Amino acid sequence: MRINLQQSMKMSQQMKLAPRMIQSMEILQLPVMALQERVDQELAENVTLEVEDRDRTVSETEEKAERERAKDENERSESEKGPMEVDNDDGNADDFERLVDMAESWPEDNYTSGSKPSSNRVAEAGDRAFDAMANAPARTQSLHDSLVEQFGYFDTTPEVRAFGTYLIQNLDEDGRLQSGLPDLMSAYGRAVTYEDAERALSLIQKLDPPGVGARSVQECLLLQLNDELEYREELEVLISRHLEDLAANRLPAIQRKTGYDLETITAAAEELSHLNPHPGREFRSVPAQAVTPDLAVDRDDDGNYSVRLLDEYTPNLRISKYYIKQLRNNPDAATKEYIKKKIEGAQWLIESIEQRNQTVKKVTEAIVEHQRDFLDKGPEHIHPLKMEEIAEKVGVHVTTVSRAVSDKWVQTPRGLFPLRQFFGGGTTTEDGEDVSWNQIRLKLKAIIEGEDKKKPLSDDALVEALKEDGYNLARRTVTKYRKKMGIPSSRQRREYV
Repeated sequence: MRINLQQSMKMSQQMKLAPRMIQSMEILQLPVMALQERVDQELAENVTLEVEDRDRTVSETEEKAERERAKDENERSESEKGPMEVDNDDGNADDFERLVDMAESWPEDNYTSGSKPSSNRVAEAGDRAFDAMANAPARTQSLHDSLVEQFGYFDTTPEVRAFGTYLIQNLDEDGRLQSGLPDLMSAYGRAVTYEDAERALSLIQKLDPPGVGARSVQECLLLQLNDELEYREELEVLISRHLEDLAANRLPAIQRKTGYDLETITAAAEELSHLNPHPGREFRSVPAQAVTPDLAVDRDDDGNYSVRLLDEYTPNLRISKYYIKQLRNNPDAATKEYIKKKIEGAQWLIESIEQRNQTVKKVTEAIVEHQRDFLDKGPEHIHPLKMEEIAEKVGVHVTTVSRAVSDKWVQTPRGLFPLRQFFGGGTTTEDGEDVSWNQIRLKLKAIIEGEDKKKPLSDDALVEALKEDGYNLARRTVTKYRKKMGIPSSRQRREYV
């Protein structure tokens, strides 16, 4: 094999995002609670970043002195210095010199020894921690723990008890076994007779909740039958032989096969609907996701709407005056470089948060202006809206709008909504009116709720009913939205009695 080395030149274009731009996009996408966590993390890692007390009051004399100092500082600043910006090439030498000069004009007693939160901030953090501990739900008992505890009350042999505990650990979240006894005995790894295995399984199937330990849906439902049920015998037949026909609402077919009349089949099916094919799920605790709105929409007495940021969870940040002064007073070059990098990071964060708040508010104001009918009249009056329209109105890229509304919630007079809910496509009625898909879904739901259940409307009939109201849609579109809404077909909706 011969290896040749040669040099070549080529031109190519690459787009690289600056660290500051990446951080701005990340901050923009964060909801308010995630932003608070990010700020807390930065406060712990960046000693030059500190919290400004929202409740700090300043006397008129102090305000006047502060204005005079700011005026003097502006007069000393040269016009070519311009706004403070982050420049990676020269290390922001001019900006840091300006920070040092500003620090010299601040009163000595305002210096801090580091990044210390205000007393109010400490109190708020303590209150939040206390509330979190007080509202934390107690750990609920799992399905396996409950069954093992109940199984311990049976007087049985050590072999049955050991294999029964093994079977309980192999139940899925529905409380069912996904394998048969022979397979489980083979995987057990210890000698156990088939009689002991059957005995252990039969004991488990007597535990609460009823239906645990089943190996199929049919067996799970059969285990829940008891003598108190009026149609127990009929239910045994229906569950064992005609469960698929019941699911498809093929009651006449069941009538022909069993000889039961429709009233009996319907009454038995009603009792069947009260049985639980997933008994283990009642032990599965899914914590409710707390939603904290980022914005609020208020309506005044004249019917006008205004948008305000709910930023009480996010503290006001500033750069520590103490560390700005250390840039000049500390003789160690390495320390100065460390402080400069930390101040640069703090400045980036403060500006990114400010830009996030402005962008989110502007985007929400544009959404509120477009969806005024929704706020005035209700969800059925929401208009079709694309992110491109809001991007053009606000003057940003469409990806910026997408990040601005991501995981953000707004509190309105109509309730709490995610910002993304206000976006969506639509169609045009025969009268030329633009309507959203949400309006069409609400109309479709109303038509189905008002139909004759003995003769439910087919999808073709739903198309005609929507057309009478001016919504000209294809049959496949109606079918798609019916399925998305969880509405069964006309045959499954039919009531025979």
